[in-house]
Amino acid sequence: MKKYFSIAFALFVLLLLIQPSTLSANSPRGEEAPTWFWKKERDNRQQPDDIPQPEGGPEVVERIKRPVSNIILQQRYPEIVVLRGSTEENRVALTFDDGPDPRFTSQLLDVLKEYDVKATFFLMGARAAAYPELVQRMVDEGHIVGNHTYWHPNLVEVGDIATLETEVQGTEDTLAEIVGYRTKLFRAPYGFLFNELVERLGEMDYTVVGWSVDSLDWQEDPPNIIAYNVLSNTQPGSIILMHDGGDWTSDRTGTIQAVQQIIPSLQEQGIEFVTVPELLNIPYQK
Repeated sequence: MKKYFSIAFALFVLLLLIQPSTLSANSPRGEEAPTWFWKKERDNRQQPDDIPQPEGGPEVVERIKRPVSNIILQQRYPEIVVLRGSTEENRVALTFDDGPDPRFTSQLLDVLKEYDVKATFFLMGARAAAYPELVQRMVDEGHIVGNHTYWHPNLVEVGDIATLETEVQGTEDTLAEIVGYRTKLFRAPYGFLFNELVERLGEMDYTVVGWSVDSLDWQEDPPNIIAYNVLSNTQPGSIILMHDGGDWTSDRTGTIQAVQQIIPSLQEQGIEFVTVPELLNIPYQK
């Protein structure tokens, strides 16, 4: 009897751990994507009413689509697209996308201030308009801001030059009103572009900034995993991609905690943190 009871109890525990799969249109090849029990907290978060949301959807959904490689685009347009700095100087650039986000940006700025590190922030125009005080704080504390479109659409999926122009110009105007200069730096949502979009950005006098190290923080792994992703791939000249904002379900607490590991670890190796314009010796304003 005890033997059967033990088997039944073990099966009961197993059933609690195994979650039923739910069909996801965004799963590769239309496969069923399981909803694991440790992800339920994310799904049950309350949506904030006042934070403008990325139009193209969350990173965790969009990034698996993988359009034209930025490496290929950089080879085609070396005067417009940049992915890294010189490997001969022991310097790297931290960059953050999708802010300003009132839930996380201030905390991140506090950490950067503590270590006296300057970073480059690629901002959504809609969020900059909603939280100009956070944008102003970035500039006041020596950080550089760049253009990340107004509503964060998937520009490849939209595939429309007119949309690109509207998104970029609206963000440029918004940032100029806050910081007093017109940024020359642009990063596409999800890093997604194709030839014609890059060419138009060049005509609009933008430098398209990609990255050479992806922290993968948008997957919301534990801070030590995010830090490992960065530390194990960073070399002199690296441009490091991280996020201080996200869609309403996103939690960037892990990013903030990872940065607290990344900065001192690289500094101990003699690596200096600089902004993207300093790393590449390019202008940040038009």
